[in-house]
Amino acid sequence: MSPSIDVVIAPGPASTRVLVTQGPQRTLLKAHLAPSCQHPRALPWLLEALAFWEGATVHAVLAVDDTASTSGTTLFRDVFADTDTPLYRLDWLPLARRRGRPRRAAAFDPGDFRDLQHLCLGGAAR
Repeated sequence: MSPSIDVVIAPGPASTRVLVTQGPQRTLLKAHLAPSCQHPRALPWLLEALAFWEGATVHAVLAVDDTASTSGTTLFRDVFADTDTPLYRLDWLPLARRRGRPRRAAAFDPGDFRDLQHLCLGGAAR
């Protein structure tokens, strides 16, 4: 198999953002999906499909705001039954809400994946 690929899944109130990378230089996929899955196996099948497509093992993190009222525990609670398979590994990554001055509106541009890229490069997806 090829080198592993990293996936960061960040559920939010408007959409679930997905970033897939292979190493620091290669972005494979950026996606905005519905805020919640329509099928309980959707996330495992997505991770398996990425593994088959790229011929690589997948390491995924579900990055959720641990203070949010709608967290990944409600959206993806059924996923954590099978988190370590031959094709993928899925970990939980609680994100603390940042305190201090609010960011400018431009920082929340839905096309901006820098925060998720940082999680991949920072080793959170390893």
